[in-house]
Amino acid sequence: MTPARYTVAVRALCEFTAKAGDLDLRFTPSPTAQEGIAGHGVVTSRRDDDYETEVSLSGDFGPLHVRGRADGYDARANRLEEIKTYRGDLKKMPDNQRALHWAQVKVYGHLLCEDRGLEKIRLALVYFDIGSQKETVLHEDYTAADLQAWFEQQCGLFIRWAEQEMAHRAERDLQLKAMRFPYSDFRPGQRQLAEAMYRASNRKVCLLAQAPTGIGKSVGSLFPMLKASADHGVDKIFFLAAKTSGRQMALDAVDLIREGAPLLPLRTLELAAKSTACVNPDKACHGDSCPLAKGFYDRLPDARASALALMAPSGSESSGSAPPALDRDTLRAIALAHNVCPYYLSSEMARWCDIVIGDYNYYFDSSAMLHSLTQLNDWKVNVLVDEAHNMVSRARKMYSADMEHDGVRLLRKIVPDELKKPLERVHKQWNQLEKDQSAEYQSYAALPEKFMGALQTAATAISDYMADHPGYVEPDLQSFYFNALMFAKLAESFGDHALFDIEKSPGARASNSNSVLCIRNIVPAPYLKPRFDSTHTTALFSATLSPWNYFGDMLGMPETTAWVDVESPFAAEQLSVQVASHISTRYAHRQQSLRPIADLMGKQYAAQRGNYLAFFSSFDYMEKAANQFSELYPDVPVWRQSRRMDEAERAQFLDRFTLDSEGIGFAVLGGSFGEGVDLPGARLIGAFVATLGLPQINPVNEQIRARMETIFGAGYDYTYTYPGMQKVVQAAGRVIRTTSDRGTVYLIDDRFGRPEIQELMPSWWSIERHSPLANRDSSENAEA
Repeated sequence: MTPARYTVAVRALCEFTAKAGDLDLRFTPSPTAQEGIAGHGVVTSRRDDDYETEVSLSGDFGPLHVRGRADGYDARANRLEEIKTYRGDLKKMPDNQRALHWAQVKVYGHLLCEDRGLEKIRLALVYFDIGSQKETVLHEDYTAADLQAWFEQQCGLFIRWAEQEMAHRAERDLQLKAMRFPYSDFRPGQRQLAEAMYRASNRKVCLLAQAPTGIGKSVGSLFPMLKASADHGVDKIFFLAAKTSGRQMALDAVDLIREGAPLLPLRTLELAAKSTACVNPDKACHGDSCPLAKGFYDRLPDARASALALMAPSGSESSGSAPPALDRDTLRAIALAHNVCPYYLSSEMARWCDIVIGDYNYYFDSSAMLHSLTQLNDWKVNVLVDEAHNMVSRARKMYSADMEHDGVRLLRKIVPDELKKPLERVHKQWNQLEKDQSAEYQSYAALPEKFMGALQTAATAISDYMADHPGYVEPDLQSFYFNALMFAKLAESFGDHALFDIEKSPGARASNSNSVLCIRNIVPAPYLKPRFDSTHTTALFSATLSPWNYFGDMLGMPETTAWVDVESPFAAEQLSVQVASHISTRYAHRQQSLRPIADLMGKQYAAQRGNYLAFFSSFDYMEKAANQFSELYPDVPVWRQSRRMDEAERAQFLDRFTLDSEGIGFAVLGGSFGEGVDLPGARLIGAFVATLGLPQINPVNEQIRARMETIFGAGYDYTYTYPGMQKVVQAAGRVIRTTSDRGTVYLIDDRFGRPEIQELMPSWWSIERHSPLANRDSSENAEA
């Protein structure tokens, strides 16, 4: 039997054994990833032709297999180099950060001596200043014996932890193989989904799974992926959700699975945004400001151990319920008990948990933490993407950036003198762009070189200033700086997948005009495809993933991606779907539509009293419809969605839907109540959808339509039809949640009767035409 082996990256090993002292982010902002790569390239280009770069090295110590890539080796000088790029004053680099760098290069030094049979070597830390392009070289000479002793010392510090992790993994996989589904049987459709998930992992392919709401998708996806973890050697599962409710459903599914397998040593972590997790938002992330950063790495081992101990099984099936997950509140309590930062404790625990639950951005955005850790540690991961119909719009935002001219005008007045001149250059170039553009909105085929140059210069100046003055904090300047960095990053990959546009404020004087500049991603595929390629399997699931080619094209799904349309557990007789084709909800007809919509709703409510949701395309349309309905039917209870509702207000809105209540909730399609809302049974018996959900026709969307036509040959559908109908089907899906539910959905607009529109509706729906004689006169409003 082959002895167990634990593989660890050099950087991960040293971060575990050699990090001590304060959490200190003052020696920041660090260079961007592209600047770091460029800086490495400059340094290595200055070396001789026989200089070796990216030297792959590995070595063993007991069960540990340590591997990594050294930055460079000069054989003639017998010098191994670790290259670090930076900005600002090198003297201000924290001592513990320098110590970590030395630890890494010393481990690489040992591995090289072992690999090449060297008796001694010179180790060098090469610090490259991005701003001045100058190198600062620190070097020390070591014997192979000294480096071997160092290597064995670091491994000795880590090996007990590694043995613990190997034991955890072995027991985890053993229990997962024996684990049974938490229910006596699968729900209808749930088994089909689970089998598709497992097969995708077995084949190492991505999956698009369209599965109706109400079948238990969270359990139906997590359970097979946990089984696959044991069978296919998967290290971690990342469950990514669009909303807080999705993360809670994943946590509930984990609890359900663990209750059926109390001996299962399954570690689960919920990630929270830094803004949510931060205990001291008025303090900076360093030991001189925040007490939770002071001595962070000294207290981290005990906090880490406490977190893992909390999730460990008790060892007896009869001892009670399964141990808890590290949800946001639990992890925060552990962090504060040990006086460490909750946010950075969660970042640490992501390394040691089996399931990590968080938002899409943790794996898919440009600086995604989970993706970075996966690459660093060479993890084999399965990624689950819940409510994946949101991925197109969310990913577009991840890879877009905008900024407003008035913000720059304000900054010029409040920033230190050293930054006024570079910001003035940005302002000057921006003025020229506004002067050259006569239209209020215009899209450009290329980025303006002079403006982008001025923006890059300003970003560099701000970065240098912040590095030299780490105590200086100006939120508006930081916001501008990060926007400028994002502009620079997106400029490097600007192409057909993006637009650059300028929108000027209407009616503004030329001397004092305001405008918004935007690099607008419209096809996320170029950015997301490498993320899919870096996973063992990525499974995207939702009730609305039709047509599959739209999502494949927009998200950059691999050609080998599997597709499954899970059979619905619901029967057509459960849901009466009526198309009110005698009413047009087009913009030009909305005023005339208010009375017929109110009459339709009133008659349905009179025929079957209960709870309903009514969806409209905008708050303005919704308000007018609600006012008209209340005027005609004053005895029917009505409540309305308001703009910018907070979590408590949303909960209050939903609390009106009880088993005994009656009334109609008015809401906006695509908003908080159009998806992710579970109102089974009598809590919701019907819905009215008075819109196709089509995005507004405006200059931006028309530019997107033109680009979609050029790239995919389906401009209108990709821009308007498909996104709109996804919202409609999601909203209608609130009505039938269980196999015992009954309900009615009215689709209000003549266009819902078109064959190409009905093809985008669930196949189990039985659609009827609703055109009552009493309302026939309003049909003149409907276009063909």
